[in-house]
Amino acid sequence: MMDLDLSGKRAVVTGASLGIGEAVVKELADMGADVVFCARNEAAVHDLAGYSEQVTGLTADMGDKVSTEAFLDAVEARGGADILVNNVGASPSRNFLYMTDEDWQELHELNLLSAIRCTRRLLPKMRKQKWGRIVMVASGAAKYPNAALIDYGATKAAMISISKSLARKYGADGVLVNSILPGLIHTAMWERAATEIADANDTTMDKVLESNGRSVPVGRYGTSEEVAAVIAFLCTNAAGYVNGVSMEVDGGSGAHI
Repeated sequence: MMDLDLSGKRAVVTGASLGIGEAVVKELADMGADVVFCARNEAAVHDLAGYSEQVTGLTADMGDKVSTEAFLDAVEARGGADILVNNVGASPSRNFLYMTDEDWQELHELNLLSAIRCTRRLLPKMRKQKWGRIVMVASGAAKYPNAALIDYGATKAAMISISKSLARKYGADGVLVNSILPGLIHTAMWERAATEIADANDTTMDKVLESNGRSVPVGRYGTSEEVAAVIAFLCTNAAGYVNGVSMEVDGGSGAHI
């Protein structure tokens, strides 16, 4: 029987106000873990924290170093973490020629440096106890670059590279580091993108989503819960020999060998 029980484990999930992050918090809690998560939206933090007695929500801006460090201080005061899911991130669609240095810096601060800071702070405890799980929530855009998401894809590709390096370095310590590459997942991000396309082509968001979904081999967008299930599996003892992978959760869209 697969060991999927996370009872007694402490998990941290960043950027969990909605979408994949929210689904991961719920999945890990359902599997027995005590979960601390953060988000910028105070109302969303309050709502998700009410999901279970095992869930604690904290308000933090992971694009800000001081706020991130304060969040990590609070996590360590609660006993640190056995599991870290670096989920927070933004994916603005913009033209390369009009992006400023500040645009690049701000997105790297949020998407990449937040993951680095969280991993750097929480990894030592995992090494000391000889058990840990770190999951980088990257993106299919990291492997299949998109001209409209150029800075986003760059940050996510860096996350994959870092996860593979850490996996090689710390696997012998019992700390397994993996990346998840979601494809077309029905989240607010993709609804926003579909709305932009719909407005430019005199159609509706639902029709754009339906059309895009047909491009996926399984014929639809994925759900946040489907991604969360894979992330949660990687956090269990059942995935004890899975280390350094970049796993696509994209309905078969990735056509490489």
